[in-house]
Amino acid sequence: MKPEIGKAAPEFSAPVVGGEYAEEAQISLSQFKGQRVVLVFYPKDNTPGCTTQSCAMRDDWTQLEGKAQVFGVSIDPIKSHVKFIEKQQLPYPLISDEDKAIVEAYGVWVEKQMYGKKYMGTERSTFVIGADGQLEAILEKVKPAKHLEQLLEVLG
Repeated sequence: MKPEIGKAAPEFSAPVVGGEYAEEAQISLSQFKGQRVVLVFYPKDNTPGCTTQSCAMRDDWTQLEGKAQVFGVSIDPIKSHVKFIEKQQLPYPLISDEDKAIVEAYGVWVEKQMYGKKYMGTERSTFVIGADGQLEAILEKVKPAKHLEQLLEVLG
């Protein structure tokens, strides 16, 4: 079940890499009290949709930078994130949620279907968390090519 707008965002602690974070870094949501945070949940590093979404954010980074602390979140390991960041020259950090604690807390670990096969995976969704730790906005099931436009609209 997804958390609700106006309610406290679920706390988490996880490994992160990229941006200002070295490969062995750990972060938690609570360390960003007083700042807006954007969590961009995506299914998998180096896949077509995720690359489209990530590169759009990279290409218009100046419009995002300074409006919030932006993090990509997937269940991929740090090593995969490092390759994705280097290959696509991403300016923002990626959180590794290998134990699926964050995707489950935010209700984005869902049953999906492709070619008639059902499987569990991460729903492409973005959560905007206010400086007070409350959820300001949730962009659900976003299309990779439209994500940046929707996010910038929410961030103002």
